[in-house]
Amino acid sequence: MEPLTSLKPLIAVLVSLGVVPILISSRNANVREAWTFGAAGAKFLIVLSMLPAVLEGQELVFIVAEVLPGVAVALRVDAFGMLFALVASSLWIVTSAYSIGYMRGLNEHGQTRYFCFFALALSATIGAAFSANLFTLYLFYEMLSFATYPLVTHHQDAEARRSGRKYLLYIVGTSIGLVLPAMILSYDLAGTLEFSTHGFLPHSASPVMLGALLFMFLFGFAKAGIMPFHSWLPAAMVAPTPVSALLHAVAVVKVGVFCILRVLTGVFGLDLLASLNLGVAVTYVAAFTILIASLIALTQDELKRRLAFSTIGQLSYIVLGAALLSPKGLTGAMIHIAMHAFGKITLFFCAGAIFVATGKKYISQMVGIGRRMPVTMAAFFIGSLSVIGIPPTGGFVSKWHLVLGTLPNHQWAMLVVLLISSLLNAAYFFPIVYRAFFCQEDQCLFEDTPKEAPLWCLVPLVITAACTILLFFYPFLFLRLAQLAGS
Repeated sequence: MEPLTSLKPLIAVLVSLGVVPILISSRNANVREAWTFGAAGAKFLIVLSMLPAVLEGQELVFIVAEVLPGVAVALRVDAFGMLFALVASSLWIVTSAYSIGYMRGLNEHGQTRYFCFFALALSATIGAAFSANLFTLYLFYEMLSFATYPLVTHHQDAEARRSGRKYLLYIVGTSIGLVLPAMILSYDLAGTLEFSTHGFLPHSASPVMLGALLFMFLFGFAKAGIMPFHSWLPAAMVAPTPVSALLHAVAVVKVGVFCILRVLTGVFGLDLLASLNLGVAVTYVAAFTILIASLIALTQDELKRRLAFSTIGQLSYIVLGAALLSPKGLTGAMIHIAMHAFGKITLFFCAGAIFVATGKKYISQMVGIGRRMPVTMAAFFIGSLSVIGIPPTGGFVSKWHLVLGTLPNHQWAMLVVLLISSLLNAAYFFPIVYRAFFCQEDQCLFEDTPKEAPLWCLVPLVITAACTILLFFYPFLFLRLAQLAGS
């Protein structure tokens, strides 16, 4: 089926670039945030309007500018990009609502700047989702890095500036030092950077060269948090909690793994990876990250840092699933982008609500908090179940497909890694929930009187927790998109 030329992908990217109204209305918080909701709602509706065509196998394209022969700034909406864009655009609406409760609840400074860069970050995210080629993907990847830097350094103290420098060093340093030269070499080999169903790199190229290119891309897209290029992620936890939720569930890290999956499927192609046995090498790198990150998470007392190391491990589930080079593994990898997004954003929303309501950020200070904040901690429990991969939550669906993905090629070592890591996930989440609800009277640090965070904080986490359950019973849209993308 011939691609359909459409302005919709460009409009979906540009709609949240309209930060001028947010700036103009900076003195009126209600008007400013109304513009934020308007942009978020418009973006979601535009993305949604392209869904029927994608489900029918149609692709929507728009060429912005031709740079070199075979290299253009171009947008293309396919099934995988649609899956990612649906997750990002829908969760932006919820995160915007949560941001109001969090930022106002703590009377944070620079709220207009915050909402402006938040909008720019989501624009870059949708641009990455709809990139038609490696060059366009790289441009939006870099745009996202610089748009999120002011969010990471929002508090503007010494710790925030130090974390911001580390953030840029890892994210921008690796993309310029590894991805950019890898992209140039790829263009030299193939004469194009356009994503292809079976990859565009020639099978006749040197296996050593292809292996080197693969690992340059793998580590160069450091937003994916693969070890040893992961330490920017815990450092970025100095940002406000809505930013952490954005980093870990919606935008930054998901763009990282999205880029790696695009490289594996659209640059190399699964057949080329299988013929050179490169998929096995990637699975072992991912497995190492999964296990080590899970073990480190067990030792963290600060809740956001525990969630950060959990995210590092969960991201490598996505990379591992694709590197299994099996249809089920690839499907599991793609839908884990969505399932992990809803589960993890729920957990970060809960962490922020706890901080707004109690000022507590360490797990050891939260004994008995389930009595004070029963709704928040019930949502935390649901989010935990999803990240662990236990029914009835969406995380079970994606992890089930990942497990099935290990079977066709008899990759028993990866099956063991998936099972052990899920046990480790339970080991670092369940004690938090248990001590929140089932502490002894003399150990409980909170009174029995319920007192939740403001509704702007509470309602979004209830919505995302409910979505993690709904995705267990109704995962069909994301499954369909993933299967279309993998076919």
